[in-house]
Amino acid sequence: MEIVEVGPRDGLQNESTLLPTATKVELIERAIAAGARRIEAVSFVHPRLVPQMADAEAVMAAVPRRDDVFYSGLVLNRRGFDRALDTGLTEVNVVVVATDEFSERNQGVTTEEGLRTWEDIAARAHAVGVRPVATIAVAFGCPFEGPVSSDHVVELARRIAEAGPFELALADTIGAGVPTQVGELVGRIRETTGARLRCHFHNTRNTGYANAFAAATAGVSTLDASVGGIGGCPFAPDATGNIATEDLEHLLTGMGVRTGLDLEGLSRTGTWIGERLGKEVPALLGRAGPFPQR
Repeated sequence: MEIVEVGPRDGLQNESTLLPTATKVELIERAIAAGARRIEAVSFVHPRLVPQMADAEAVMAAVPRRDDVFYSGLVLNRRGFDRALDTGLTEVNVVVVATDEFSERNQGVTTEEGLRTWEDIAARAHAVGVRPVATIAVAFGCPFEGPVSSDHVVELARRIAEAGPFELALADTIGAGVPTQVGELVGRIRETTGARLRCHFHNTRNTGYANAFAAATAGVSTLDASVGGIGGCPFAPDATGNIATEDLEHLLTGMGVRTGLDLEGLSRTGTWIGERLGKEVPALLGRAGPFPQR
């Protein structure tokens, strides 16, 4: 199982404490030391809307550059893509929102307009050798429009796949999904698109780890997680953090699934970032410790 560490981006973007660039870079360095090899490090959005990500270029100028570490940045439009390209990122993550109301609040465009933006950025990314990843946000439920039809998400995925994504991610942005939904949607989208699938879960309603288990048993080989379980979407009411990397690692290790991550290093990093944010993080491994105890 490949874990994409999204703490530096999705983890920090919804935190009220604005961390200095050096602390963000240290978070990335600590994640690498704990075995992370794919890291969503920054987002290229307007700093007025997401001030936590205002120093994206400075972060990318300072992170370690290694052949075995791949950095990704979230982009919402062509301007964001151009900024990302200038920093030497390996891949860009383009969000297409499954509902119009959330899309307009999050990105200022309709779902259809978001699809056109994805198609444009994907073509540009392919042309310059950058990996384009598409994420379908609120794929399992929207805070404004309620339940989201699986038929609609499958059709959205089919259209996204036509532009040749390196990877297609399904995001439970508000933690509304349950394992049966995950299994159904993953199966239908794989059958329809043949795309490489990735899943992104939040633990808002305490179903995030069950959903990660469902995704893994349905054949998904890439999952997002945030060290410490920090984060959330700034534009989703009552948003809470991602599933915690260290807690997910404990789950997967117990299942006999290898990730290449160091559980104790992740746990220490989760505690460390909580201290920098001035709060106790949602992750439980930092409190309970690994099992069996060493």
